Amino acid sequence: MTTPPTVLFICQHNAGRSQMGAHLLDLVAPRAFLSTSAGLNPADEINPIVAQALEEAGADTTAAKPRQVTVGDLSAADVVVTMKPGLQLPGPVVGRRIEWEFPNPEQWDLVGVRSMRDAIAAQIRALVDELKVPAV
Repeated sequence: MTTPPTVLFICQHNAGRSQMGAHLLDLVAPRAFLSTSAGLNPADEINPIVAQALEEAGADTTAAKPRQVTVGDLSAADVVVTMKPGLQLPGPVVGRRIEWEFPNPEQWDLVGVRSMRDAIAAQIRALVDELKVPAV
């Protein structure tokens, strides 16, 4: 594993679930990981409701911009977390692959997104504990 380990979160549009994963990892374990996110078919911008829910938790999403996952991303990541099972990635995962299952929050209201944010944060804390990296 690299130091700090690189964790890549992937979802379909890189506008919701994967953005939450990367931002929440930064909040749960600041500077312990290099967190990044990407999507298979990136949206034009992060979902504004997702951004609002993340900002409520203390994340700064002002620079967040959805982007396409690349083969280079997959080969550089120590851990790849897909936020939906069965995603067809553009190449092989060199590090460890983890599949989580979270629904697409594209049409959700803030209450629903907050619930997902909290569920993802719980998964993040468990991952940090499993990887033996101290969380805040």
